[in-house]
Amino acid sequence: MVIKVFLASSSGSTAIKKKQQDVLGFLEALKVDYAPLDIACNEDNRMWMRENVPVEKKPTNGIPLPPQIFNEESYCGDYETFFDAKEDNAVYAFLGLPPPPGSKEAKEAFILENGPVENGTVLNGTDDAEDEENLEAEEENLDDDDTLKAPVKEEEAQEEVDDEEAKEEEEAPEVTEEEEEEVTEESEQEEEDE
Repeated sequence: MVIKVFLASSSGSTAIKKKQQDVLGFLEALKVDYAPLDIACNEDNRMWMRENVPVEKKPTNGIPLPPQIFNEESYCGDYETFFDAKEDNAVYAFLGLPPPPGSKEAKEAFILENGPVENGTVLNGTDDAEDEENLEAEEENLDDDDTLKAPVKEEEAQEEVDDEEAKEEEEAPEVTEEEEEEVTEESEQEEEDE
């Protein structure tokens, strides 16, 4: 399946150029195969795009503006719907593509399909061997996913810092209010002397 992105290479609109760059940049970051099709230099591309955007998705003037996104012959959407899918972590579903194993979208799809997972157990009440095999395969993919490991390491590091700060507070001798006032007065006196 090839994702087709209809673009205007010589658009005078900076808004259109920015939207096109956003779509292409995000597809490249996800390593999604796509074909950029220029409607400014190729009349056939322009006509095909205009004919294949669904009527309900066309603007009031009837002429859809780029970027327009298709999966082969199937219309996916324009920039706004792409952006919404991106915000919802549903770009692969938007594009009509299966999410790669270990991706956030794949994990969400697994949970929707099988129910929540807690301590390696699917909580949907089923116990058959097939579900366990699927869960093990998914857990292996989750273990390989560095995006989950980084936040965990950050949380652990923050907990260590918090623990160290708590120990330092416990080990530090308690200072009474009188002692604090004396230190403050001494500091003020030294500043005046200088």
